[in-house]
Amino acid sequence: MATASKGYAVLSAKAPLVPFSFDRRDPRPSDVVLDIEYAGICHSDIHQAREEWGPATFPMVPGHEIAGIVTAVGNAVTKFQVGDRVGVGVYIDSCRKCENCLNGASHYCLEGMTGTYNGLERDGKTVAMGGYSNTFVIDETYAVKIPGNLDMSGVAPLMCAGITLYSPLKHWGAGPGKKVGVIGLGGLGHMGVKFSVALGAETTVFSHSAKKEDDALGMGAHHFVDTHVEGALANATKGYDLILNTVSAEIDLDPYLRLLKLNGTLVMIGLSGKPYAINAGTLLNQRRSLAGSMIGDVHQLQEMLDFCGEKNIVSDVEVIKADYINDAYERTVASDVKYRFVIDASSF
Repeated sequence: MATASKGYAVLSAKAPLVPFSFDRRDPRPSDVVLDIEYAGICHSDIHQAREEWGPATFPMVPGHEIAGIVTAVGNAVTKFQVGDRVGVGVYIDSCRKCENCLNGASHYCLEGMTGTYNGLERDGKTVAMGGYSNTFVIDETYAVKIPGNLDMSGVAPLMCAGITLYSPLKHWGAGPGKKVGVIGLGGLGHMGVKFSVALGAETTVFSHSAKKEDDALGMGAHHFVDTHVEGALANATKGYDLILNTVSAEIDLDPYLRLLKLNGTLVMIGLSGKPYAINAGTLLNQRRSLAGSMIGDVHQLQEMLDFCGEKNIVSDVEVIKADYINDAYERTVASDVKYRFVIDASSF
């Protein structure tokens, strides 16, 4: 039986979000049904709602940072039971048979992962509707368990912002004895700082906003570099093993690449609207690398949540009601939030 849902949707490109009622698909034997408690607002929601990343599917219910409670399970479900705290992230399915899916990297599915919204589900006809709503239906394989000690509102952004920073930090071995830099202290960057510090790395925040220094140090960062100051990067201490670029604005990467030690890596996480110009000579010197990273697979998402439970890590959030979403979009674009808006789904 289809699950009636209430949420907010974008009915056409660049239109404001409005109240929207719709039916979720009929639950299948391997599905779990959940009541959403909180849904985070990711900057990518705004890009897609405004069709800034290419053609989009409308009506669109955005949202891929979801935290809720299981209300029903299919007869083939073994991973969850009614009452469990469950998280849903950026994707809800994949082909399950390609090399990447079989090797624990289903978010890099060679056929393309199935996004939580703005597209069709694997059947080719069901429109995937996201988390700005009060209910959700998902195959248990692509959902994760939320530790009981974590605040649900702070957990929601971990489903995207959290895993997006946890994954590269783990992949490139951040930990004791390593020197990590985080460019930008926003929704993504502040999670990078928290994870880098918790993993034991010496952590520096690079930000053009001097007023964020106290926040950065309060999150455990060991150093803060105000990039707005002329010559700050040229004079910064070098020898970084890893630098994570979390900003979506176009910046000159060369000064950051020059901070890397031998075999150091600069990882692109934020998406700029334009291609970057790269100085090949800077890469050749010290055998530096420029790489990219996108979220993490569902197994790593669970690993991250367990780590957050152990270290008591959640996102810094501002909880809002549904009727404030459009204002929150404008404030997000203006970087006027510390550090993630989260919608109280009871307000739908």
